[in-house]
Amino acid sequence: MDTAIARPELLLVADAVAREKTIDREEVLEAMEQAIQKAGRAKYGHEKDIRATIDRKTGDVRLSRWTEVVEPAEGDAVENEETQIPLRIARKFQPEINVGEFIVDPLPPIDFGRIAAQTAKQVIVQRVREYERKRQFDEHKDRVGEIINGVVKRTEYGNLMVELGRAEALLRRDELIPRESFRNGDRVRAYIYDVREEPRGPQIFLSRTHPGFLAKLFAQEVPEIYDGIIEIKAVARDPGSRAKMAVISRDSSIDPVGACVGMRGSRVQAVVQELQGEKIDIIPWSPQAATFVVNALAPAEVTKVVMDEEAGRVEVVVPDDQLSLAIGRRGQNVRLASQLTRWDIDILTEAEESERRQEEFRRRSGLFVEALDVDDVIAGLLVTEGFTTVEELAFVPEDELASIEGFDESVAAELIRRAGAFLEKRDNELNERRMEMGVSDDVAAIETLTPAMLVALGEKGVKTLDDLADLASDELIEIVGADNMDEDTANSVIMTARAHWFEGDEAAVQEAHHD
Repeated sequence: MDTAIARPELLLVADAVAREKTIDREEVLEAMEQAIQKAGRAKYGHEKDIRATIDRKTGDVRLSRWTEVVEPAEGDAVENEETQIPLRIARKFQPEINVGEFIVDPLPPIDFGRIAAQTAKQVIVQRVREYERKRQFDEHKDRVGEIINGVVKRTEYGNLMVELGRAEALLRRDELIPRESFRNGDRVRAYIYDVREEPRGPQIFLSRTHPGFLAKLFAQEVPEIYDGIIEIKAVARDPGSRAKMAVISRDSSIDPVGACVGMRGSRVQAVVQELQGEKIDIIPWSPQAATFVVNALAPAEVTKVVMDEEAGRVEVVVPDDQLSLAIGRRGQNVRLASQLTRWDIDILTEAEESERRQEEFRRRSGLFVEALDVDDVIAGLLVTEGFTTVEELAFVPEDELASIEGFDESVAAELIRRAGAFLEKRDNELNERRMEMGVSDDVAAIETLTPAMLVALGEKGVKTLDDLADLASDELIEIVGADNMDEDTANSVIMTARAHWFEGDEAAVQEAHHD
């Protein structure tokens, strides 16, 4: 018995919806099948496995009930009588059937009543909307990092909803350049910085303040960037006010800065105009960090650069009359240079640097005068030669010290002797203080810990191996000073302090082994 009902108009509707929504005809027909299926379950029972198919050529609609063949344990019933049938019963109808296969019973076509038709329509609309959203996401997920043109559709609390053909994107107020405004119907260029799937559909996020927007605008204006001859290495922006862009050329015959500026500034001006007059400094990128920092601080001149790679900081010395230019209005120039180079930049004038250098010289000279009981001349010579601590002097080879102009072997030997005597006296005093505080000899026996560190631990109440073992590495570093200990050393000290916790376990293991 053929239970199909011919509905050729379904194919016409599917074709029309597919054209209008620009989605696949097959997806529309699948949505229709789900709608008919839902109406069928409403009539024959929601718990039953009712399935609908639409013939893709004739539009014939078939409705059927599917029942899975299972083999329950002896004496047990099937888990779900509405969708399952035991093998022994199924073989009465189809002797060749096996477990896991289905008995398919055709059902008479249903007459869509008003409610069933409304339900079917809702399912179709919902599925079509889901397909539309999926298509929008698939279209735009690979476009992150591109510039798009759209039309402002509406404004919500200062945020712009931008129409991008078949999709809609969000340009939030904080992603707009300060003081710029758009009205409904205005055309807008923006940068796609994120595409996310969310419960209410795919969300496309736009920005006009993102550093990538400036980089992509230059790629549109400068063919050498588009072709890959010139590369934009870094961008830092203060949107609507000022920006810095570092560029490098793959071709030594092409000036990257000149190519980006263009004839009489034509290329850079096109970008400046789009960014509401944002001033753009284009600087040559350098693999040498110090050179790059100097370039990034342009137009200020730099006389000296001191790098601290571990801290990620760089100290820059500029002429006194260049200080305000280097810092910039409200610190803008140095802030952008710091963002561009990813170094923390401290700026000093030559006068400040000279004064600080003299102060450091006086401090170190005073240290040697007091510790070694020498005059200012000898102390000054030691500082000039690069000695910063008494420890360095105590362990320097005698011939190396004797080679300093103004010193001889006897002076060198005496200085090393006095440095050693000073350290011994200081360590004895620190050791006495450590003992007065009650810091145990077990803790003092850990080679890495100096007398000064032991006193610092005692001041914080760390007096036994258990106290030390309970510390985290960052706590230990904070007590003894980050300049005196790194994380690996701290972990090693703590593990040494914890060793006695496991001694009993080792003894028990050895005893069991002997038994």
